[in-house]
Amino acid sequence: MRFIWPALPSARVGSSSWLLHLRSFAVAGQLATILFALLVIGVDLPYGPLLSLVGLTAVTNLVYWVWLRRTGPETSEAIAESIPERSDRELAQVERDGSWEIQSIALGLMLLDLATLTAMLYFSGGASNPFSFFYFVNLAVGCVMLNPRAAWLLTVAASVGYAFVLRWSVPVEELGGGVDATQPYDLRSIGLMLAFVTCASVVTYFVTRTTGMLRSRERQLRENQLAQAADRKLESLTTLAAGAAHELATPLSTIDVVARELTRHLEGVDKPETVDEDLRLIDHQLDLCRHILERMRGAAGDTMAQQWYQTTVGDLIDATLEGVRDPHRVEVVDGTEDVEAKTLWMPEEAVAHAIRNLIHNGLDASGTEGRVHVESRLDGKQVQFIVTDQGQGMTDEVLGRIGDPFFTTKEPGRGIGLGLYLTRNVVSQMGGSLNFRSTPNEGTSAVVTLPVAKPELAP
Repeated sequence: MRFIWPALPSARVGSSSWLLHLRSFAVAGQLATILFALLVIGVDLPYGPLLSLVGLTAVTNLVYWVWLRRTGPETSEAIAESIPERSDRELAQVERDGSWEIQSIALGLMLLDLATLTAMLYFSGGASNPFSFFYFVNLAVGCVMLNPRAAWLLTVAASVGYAFVLRWSVPVEELGGGVDATQPYDLRSIGLMLAFVTCASVVTYFVTRTTGMLRSRERQLRENQLAQAADRKLESLTTLAAGAAHELATPLSTIDVVARELTRHLEGVDKPETVDEDLRLIDHQLDLCRHILERMRGAAGDTMAQQWYQTTVGDLIDATLEGVRDPHRVEVVDGTEDVEAKTLWMPEEAVAHAIRNLIHNGLDASGTEGRVHVESRLDGKQVQFIVTDQGQGMTDEVLGRIGDPFFTTKEPGRGIGLGLYLTRNVVSQMGGSLNFRSTPNEGTSAVVTLPVAKPELAP
């Protein structure tokens, strides 16, 4: 006597609202089926217990709706989508994020629905009732919403429920009578049980596998879309930087020429001291503008267009240190011979420039007397470059925004907020990652993780 109707179009498949809609239609379907049996067919059934079970589903669904309203639709939907296909380590993170609560509630409701279906079948002919096939509907819904372990738990529960109604039920004459509970399982019952368990296992296996593959494909698609968006943003930024550098070069050069001519004409002329101070200030600001333009031109360069070739960890560090300012303030922690001689495949200059940006940021953060430590490590098929400064560290708020284009904590004129963004872009295009560890008043460590081999050449 169980009935499930397709979810409303507004409910996203596998979401909390989807389950809410499914259970709402289940209540409507159950009531319609009971009324049809009572008023149209006139079947003699224990309608009191059946209506009580429908009421139980309706009440729990109402409580579930209230809980979703309090939780918030955005939060509950986002959490629910992250439940399926989780590894053990990911499940721990899920629990910390609060989505484990969503999964537990969904699993509890589905187990309750299986128990309700079993009870309804008990009062309406047991396994001889055609609605016993709706066990598979409940299993399919569970496989879509829950992780595989929980889905298999539903399969076990459904098998136990079917085994129960296969032996014990209130007989219904129109369905061919009941079963003799005093007799052991006969050959037909054993065959039905084996068929049910086999079908339930096949449904659970393939639906969970298919759901996992679809969600994996969705995640990959979102990652590709984010990568394309980042590439478009980088292209826009580099185009803007190149255009600004080109357009500003001419007027700044003109100002520089005029300022020098003015300085030459005023030599030997009586004038207030403030005039000389203003001329020196103009010259200083022009030098500052030239440095900014150089950084903008560097930002517009296509560093990843370089050819990938063979190098070593030691050669890469040497190439990085060649262009570092204040090299006496940079301490390189010598690695073992195995680390220094490790063969790498990468565009050496692009990576050296990216790590050099991190070193320069560390020098700026460490003050005039602070030092920066550079260390290299091997971690399986990856190599790590760790740049640690002696600065004041960063707050969680700054760490959350670090790497955003045009975001900088430096004073005006010392940075345009593109260095870390471009560094992260170079690292990510190589299949690596850039992470930061920082504690206020204790400095910051930038960790660059790169694959040892070129991505398409890696085994």
